[in-house]
This record gives sequence, C-alpha cells and structure tokens, in this order.
Amino acid sequence: MTSSASLHCEPFDGTLDDWGEVLAGFPDREIFQTPEWIRFVAESQGATPVVLAVKDHSATVGYFTGLIVAKVGLKILGSPFTGWTTPRMGIRLLPDVSRRAAVEAVVRYAFEELKCIHLELNDLNISRDDIAGLGFRYKTSQSFLADLSADENAIYARMSSSACRYRIRKAAKMGLVIEEASDEGFVDDYYAQLCDVFAKQSLVPTYDKERIRLLIHHLLPTGNLLLLRAREPEGRCIATSIFVGLHQFAYFWGNASWRQDQHFCPNEALQWHGMKYWKQRGVRYYEFGGGNYKRKYGGEVVESDLLWKSKYSWISWARRTAQLGYRARQRVAGLWKKGKSHSASDEET
Repeated sequence: MTSSASLHCEPFDGTLDDWGEVLAGFPDREIFQTPEWIRFVAESQGATPVVLAVKDHSATVGYFTGLIVAKVGLKILGSPFTGWTTPRMGIRLLPDVSRRAAVEAVVRYAFEELKCIHLELNDLNISRDDIAGLGFRYKTSQSFLADLSADENAIYARMSSSACRYRIRKAAKMGLVIEEASDEGFVDDYYAQLCDVFAKQSLVPTYDKERIRLLIHHLLPTGNLLLLRAREPEGRCIATSIFVGLHQFAYFWGNASWRQDQHFCPNEALQWHGMKYWKQRGVRYYEFGGGNYKRKYGGEVVESDLLWKSKYSWISWARRTAQLGYRARQRVAGLWKKGKSHSASDEET
C-alpha cells in the first residue's frame, strides 16, 4: 500500500481523446469520466477540464478527472461540482494504491498548484474512512441500483406488483408505444414536459434547454446515450426519458411527462424499456438515482458521499448561503411563472 508522502499529482500528458484511451483500461470506468462527458460539462458550465496523473515517485498509479469553474473570481475544482447534473467523477486508481493518499495528493495540487479555494468530490470508491481527519465535510445521498445480470423475468419480478408491474402492463394494454429517438425535436419535447413537472411544485427546472442540447450533441454520437419517447395511441408524445451508460454502469439521467397523461403510465414503461435496453448491451448495473418513489423498481439502496473541502473556513459558509439563495430564487421564479400563466388564462376567458 502506498503512503501519503509518496504520491503526488502532475498534469496528464495528452489530449482529452488520449485520456479516453487510458480510461478504457480501468474496469470501474463510468460515462462521467469520458472525454465526451467532460466536454459536455465544460461547454455547459463554462468550465476548464482538469485531468491529473497520480504519481508514486515516477510511476503513474491513477488519474483524477474534474473541471475548474470561477465564482466571483475564485477558482473551484469540481469532480463534479453541485449543479452539473453529473453524479460523480473522482479518481481511478490501480489496485493496492491508497485512496487516502491519492485524495491528499489531489487536495495539495488543487490548492497549491491550481490555486483553487474549494474542492468537491464524489467517488463511490472513496469511503469516509479514506478521508477521515483530512478536513472534508460530506453530505450523504441515497440512490437505487438494480443488478441487470439476472434473468429478465427475475428483474421484472423484483419490481413492486401494484406500483410498477401493473402499470407497465396497463401501459401496453392502452396502446402506449415506446420509441428510441435521435431527432432534434426531442429537446423541445423533453423540456416542455420538464417545465410541467416542476410547475406542479411551483418551481422551474434546475437547468435550461441548452444543457439538454449539449448533452445530446456530445454524447449521442458515442452510442452511450439513450433517448426515449412515449407516445399515446394517437401518436402524441406524452413522456420522454434520457439514459446514459458505459461498460458496466448505466444511469437514469432524466425523465419528464405531461401531468394530464399519467393514466397511460408512461414513466414505468420508459424505465422498463431502458432497463432492457442496457441489459441487452451487457451492462450489469443500472442506477435509478434518488427519490423514494423509485424503490418500486426493485433496486437496492446504495449510498454515496459528496465530499468538499475549502482552503478557508468561510468558503463552506458561503457555499451553503449560495445554495439556499438559489433554492429561494427557484421558488420565486416558479411562483412568478405560475402567476403569469394564471393571468394569461384569465385574459383568454
């Protein structure tokens, strides 16, 4: 096992495409570390990619991926950063390399060489024990993970009968059609439905339409992005879903649907189609994300920690204040939009 004193970081000696070739050699690789995903985040967030080689003396024993954003002139290194619609990135290491030592090396490089004042990190392979005593704060979140290696019938049987299997069967009986999409109009369909989902809670979406366009632009050519539409019997699109996947892991990125069409049960049908799609492509693990309502799909609960560390103590306070301010603005924007919609309806009548 390596010691903390022996590890340090250096800039990756190559392009993002070169990094993609290196990443392909890691069995725990995920879509969120790929060059295409990094380019998507960089363009959507105005961020600068960072790929670091983790070194044990002169030997490379791992790699870190992240991006730098500037907030009020201060540099923040995210791997990923809150709000990037990216669950995790982190560090890929060779076997028997100390994760604690690797994290320490990344922290030193971030604060001393990159001159960042704040670091955020989410990596399923890094435990709280790995970072104990290093000054990190953390927030734990839950997600649901399904093992797709089982027989398709067994996967289906794990779902809740009343809340899920019944609704999948009902969708089929009502003539709902699930189709794979690749056209430009998907962005408009998805975002209009997403606005309706958020409006139910008097909120507005946490990201704009451009982010979806950029996601599709960067990921669709790779074959690692699945776009689905659900159409009712007359052909109208009533729901949409976005999935991403690579190697052994697939992830449910987003879903949207019209509230008035929920009797067609499109959301359950879309999930089941997505699970079968990724299973057929050899993916073993399918992650639904958080939200207790996803328990009905039969996945096991997994936990991950968003870790953060600031160079100065006041940064964490500022981070929390900024998050509370954003949520308040989102609520006000949703209420304003709802009020504007009601005013327009009054004028029409």
